[in-house]
Amino acid sequence: MNKTLFKKYFQLFLVVLAAGSIYPLIFLKQGYQESMLQVFNMTLPQLNTMYSVIGLVFVFGYAPSGYLSDVFSAKKLLAVSLFFTGLGGLWFAQIPGYNHVVIIFGLWGFFSVFTFWSAHMKIVRLLGTDNEQGKFFGILDGGRGLVEAILASFALFIFSGILGNSIEIVDKRAALIAVIYMYSIMLLVVSALVMIFVQDDKKLISNKDDKANKFEWAYVKMLFKNKDVYLHGGIIFMGYIVFWTVYYIGGFLESNVGLDSVTVASIMVVVLWMRPIGGFLGGLLADKFGRTSVQIVALVIASTCLLLAALLPVSLGKAVFFPLVVVLAIFFYTIRGTYWSLLGDYKLEAFILGTAIGVVSFIGYLPDVLIPIVNTFLWNTFGAQGGYNAYFIVSGLSGFVGVILVIIFSKSIKKKSV
Repeated sequence: MNKTLFKKYFQLFLVVLAAGSIYPLIFLKQGYQESMLQVFNMTLPQLNTMYSVIGLVFVFGYAPSGYLSDVFSAKKLLAVSLFFTGLGGLWFAQIPGYNHVVIIFGLWGFFSVFTFWSAHMKIVRLLGTDNEQGKFFGILDGGRGLVEAILASFALFIFSGILGNSIEIVDKRAALIAVIYMYSIMLLVVSALVMIFVQDDKKLISNKDDKANKFEWAYVKMLFKNKDVYLHGGIIFMGYIVFWTVYYIGGFLESNVGLDSVTVASIMVVVLWMRPIGGFLGGLLADKFGRTSVQIVALVIASTCLLLAALLPVSLGKAVFFPLVVVLAIFFYTIRGTYWSLLGDYKLEAFILGTAIGVVSFIGYLPDVLIPIVNTFLWNTFGAQGGYNAYFIVSGLSGFVGVILVIIFSKSIKKKSV
């Protein structure tokens, strides 16, 4: 590997490290909810309220994050995001009162979306050539999952090592604080590495010989007239609906299929480790066989598997549903790992790229707000077990709508290239 290639991949590695380390601290409740409630003396409704607010901040922060990454240095925004998220973690480790915790979550919401989201996506887009977009975005999502899994394993080692067999709140407090410090220090270290080793996006843009050299509002007007932006947003919207079912698979296996908790937990660990496989493999195949082709195949297979999960007799048990879930997981992460690579298909000026990512993200990630509302209706209408089946059917059909959008997008791109 020559020096230039090593430099490019090392920068990509740092962005992957940043993406994989910033969110686990914010979503610490995934593995430590009960400990957080006890140590911070909070109620579950209080904790859920904070995460609901963060969800809204995320959705409405995507578009502004794009504008920020076009106006300011994406590299510096990335470093600032990591630094202040880590700083918030150090404050969080002091176990402050509820009012201060609310402020910390507000800071985390701002610095993990407004200043981070589009900035890190833009850098990945600029690092890769047009022929490397599938691979680079596959590495981003698969690598992020790998980093999260490794950090989660290390956090569990720290937590269990300090807590041992104790059930005392003072020991649980010490163990949780150690985990928070680990994630926070990691963010501060990665922030410094990004600042030192990642090129400024202006430098990356000059390397690509783009005609434009600064952000102009005229580009925004052009962006909103570009139907490919809306198609891309719609593709991610439908693909994200399909992906969201990953959060319900465990409940489905336990509630509907009747598997025990330990078996379900084991299967979900396997699902977690499918993320790097789906991301890396999908990215490589996207560059080899075409980004839209891989997206179509992944959507068709995942959607078909969801319909099968909903319609097959649950009496078939683990022998059928375990391999079905593994296949689902691979293609969930293939969808997620490649839908952003479609940015390389419609040639946008680099100086409007961040804003485009923000607009597409706003459209694409609306399911974060909509799915809980839809699922409340489905569960109320069909009951606990019927709710899972209805949800999987709705998600599977959404995937096929996504296939139609990808085909329309592909034809639009081909028409422009003629």
